[in-house]
Amino acid sequence: MNAPASRLLPGPVMVDVAGFELASAEIRRLMHPQVGGVILFTRNFADRSQLSELCESIHAVRDEPLLIAVDHEGGRVQRFRTDGFTAIPPMRSFGRWYGHDPQAALHALTEAGFVLASELRACGVDFSFTPVLDLDYGLSQVIGDRALHEEPAVVAMLARALVQGLGQAGMGACGKHFPGHGAVAADSHLEVPTDRRALEDIMSTDAAPYAWLGDLVLPAIMPAHVIYPQVAPEPAGFSRRWITDILRNRLQYDGVVFSDDLTMEGASVAGDIHARARAALQAGCDMVLVCNRPDLADALLEGLAGQPVQMASVNRIRRLRPGRPAPGWAELLSDARYVRARSFRSEEFPG
Repeated sequence: MNAPASRLLPGPVMVDVAGFELASAEIRRLMHPQVGGVILFTRNFADRSQLSELCESIHAVRDEPLLIAVDHEGGRVQRFRTDGFTAIPPMRSFGRWYGHDPQAALHALTEAGFVLASELRACGVDFSFTPVLDLDYGLSQVIGDRALHEEPAVVAMLARALVQGLGQAGMGACGKHFPGHGAVAADSHLEVPTDRRALEDIMSTDAAPYAWLGDLVLPAIMPAHVIYPQVAPEPAGFSRRWITDILRNRLQYDGVVFSDDLTMEGASVAGDIHARARAALQAGCDMVLVCNRPDLADALLEGLAGQPVQMASVNRIRRLRPGRPAPGWAELLSDARYVRARSFRSEEFPG
């Protein structure tokens, strides 16, 4: 059902697809020069065989395959849960375990990362938007047990362990939600959260893991749809102050910066879909996400038609693609490293 491959560079827009296989309109959308990736959801998963076929068809649309991503963190944010996929515990579990036995928790988190990435890659998924680096203040409705810990140094250590496991399976990582979503109660999917702390308070706490880990550990970062009015009047993902001045220049970050989903309520302050994308890209984002609204994705792509791609962004995005082939599922099940890694589930999580 695929159209002929087209020699196109990865563009700055990540879109989604509706179901278990590509429709003809979706193939045309994926061939648009401004598209650079596809994000999958639970609605795209029936079983492993179907998921593998869907990923293969997405990769085949273009000569330089599009990046296929998913939100697959563990806990309540894990898109694929059946037909052999391992249930990854919520990240807070590892943080609590760390309080009882730090080395055991770090080891288990590396193993969990390896399992998570190995299973996704065995089905053709290239990349997961994980880890969450938001601090566990116990305030955020949407973050909750997705957070690793309340201490920035512990979050950085645990995140590094998870990223190590992802990397062992050939997958990159994405730290989110810069500079931090944990100190606000509102859900940016539904509201426009505001964090009124001063810049240096944020940099010494919530943003500290990003500074310590850097782009060599985190090849991608996703900013928060949160306004920090003491720093800038717009949400971080639309703020040149946050992305260019602070993240790129002050922290010397040279990885991919993804916007969070532009259809979320937290993005509404920037205007319509064109204004949101323009604000994010001008602020310094490499790629913007448009999820669950194919009409808005098509409108945005039409508005961006003819715009030249930025080679700095292209090269960053290319670094997210796996550098080596992944074993298929049958081969994975017989792999001693994978079998050993899955034993982290048998450990008793204290607390």
